[in-house]
Amino acid sequence: MNYFSSDFKLGILGGGQLGKMMLYHTRKYDIYTCVLDPNKDAPARLACDEFTVGDLLDYDTVINFGKTVDVLTIEIENVNVDALEALEDMGIKVYPASKTLRIIQNKAQQKLFYRDNSIPTADFVRFAYTSQIEDAAENGGLNYPFVWKSARFGYDGQGVKVVRSQADLVDLPNVECITEDLIPFKNELAVIVARNTNGDLKTYPVVEMEFHPEANQVEYVICPARIPNEIAKKAELIALKTAASFKHTGLLAVEMFQTEDDNILVNEVAPRPHNSGHYSIEASYTDQFEQHIRCILGLPLGKTESKVAGVMVNLVGAENHKGNVLYKNIDSIMAMDGVTPHIYGKKQTRPFRKMGHVTIVNKDINKAREVAEKVKQTIEVISK
Repeated sequence: MNYFSSDFKLGILGGGQLGKMMLYHTRKYDIYTCVLDPNKDAPARLACDEFTVGDLLDYDTVINFGKTVDVLTIEIENVNVDALEALEDMGIKVYPASKTLRIIQNKAQQKLFYRDNSIPTADFVRFAYTSQIEDAAENGGLNYPFVWKSARFGYDGQGVKVVRSQADLVDLPNVECITEDLIPFKNELAVIVARNTNGDLKTYPVVEMEFHPEANQVEYVICPARIPNEIAKKAELIALKTAASFKHTGLLAVEMFQTEDDNILVNEVAPRPHNSGHYSIEASYTDQFEQHIRCILGLPLGKTESKVAGVMVNLVGAENHKGNVLYKNIDSIMAMDGVTPHIYGKKQTRPFRKMGHVTIVNKDINKAREVAEKVKQTIEVISK
């Protein structure tokens, strides 16, 4: 099929920053692109050929949108999977497949999938409702501390909490959930696996992630991860096994723990471009967003190696600030060598909302990390 300067239409469910960054490449290749998002001011609205305002979880809305395109992909998991399954039955190509997305949307199902496919992961317990956890703890079936996760709709640190005592259960929503053993770990790692429709596979280098202790959001992504080669290889092999188990087409970001005794445990996966791959825009030969487009269209995969070491810093809304956004001191960070800011186009800030990111590249990864710290301390995402 001819995708370039043709009648072919690519549909994207979601018009946030990930969609916006995918569109950099559809415009580069003149691929006609349609985007559906509930927000009329979504970041991707200006770069696509057609923008539709609509509910991603509404069956009819997704069906009607999907019928107008040749290939449909996502930039967010929270979409109506029943509609995707129906579109597949109509002959629309959907990546990731509805079967894959149905598993990944529900953290309990995701964890069961790991267990069934012998993918190493932290021990867990499923609960129909959070209210059942207290009884389990009182009767000896569960020990504090543990990690509570909502089975559905957790995102950007939401729906996750470390529970150290009964008091920490009080304000949690009474929803389907899991509890996981709290794992002592050395590092949080991630590997992005790219697989096209022909079954060709490539992996990006293992990255190291540093998280904000309160918001449970990634603050820094460091590539390459500062770990021994044998640990990196182990992480890569487990990521490949995970992707093979899903038989996934597109990108699969596999988040993992490196335990104190150097075992690798899979935490979660994302079947789309991912925060852990943002560094690739400046640091890689082929960035993750172009790679995703290549995957779902069956095009040759691009080179995944890095040209230079890179660190990504998330720009999130400052605490106690809500309203029209102001990026304070952005000119100061732009004066630093190797620093590139990416502003997502969200006009309203709120505490810990992802508003952009900054990439720092340097031949020396430790130097890049030092500059990243200066960036973090300098720029402020506040309200006017």
